[in-house]
Amino acid sequence: MRRRVVAHGLVQGVFFRDTVRRLAQQLGVAGRVRNTPEGTVEAVFEGEPEAVERLVAFMHEGPSGAVVERAEVFPEDEEGLSGFVVR
Repeated sequence: MRRRVVAHGLVQGVFFRDTVRRLAQQLGVAGRVRNTPEGTVEAVFEGEPEAVERLVAFMHEGPSGAVVERAEVFPEDEEGLSGFVVR
């Protein structure tokens, strides 16, 4: 399963990307996460459906210090990603 998620709100400068990376590695999910110029955090997750859904749920909440106003979720076709990258 693959999902792209864009989190809006106070999501930069609160260790969002690093927390997502650690959680993705714990769950065995591949993908990437980055800050965007628009002030959002965008992530792509590929892996087992249950693990991907846990990460999608986390993107709606974020780490402590974050204020997620909304998170957009987009289904995408899998690409066979491996590893997890913070950009």
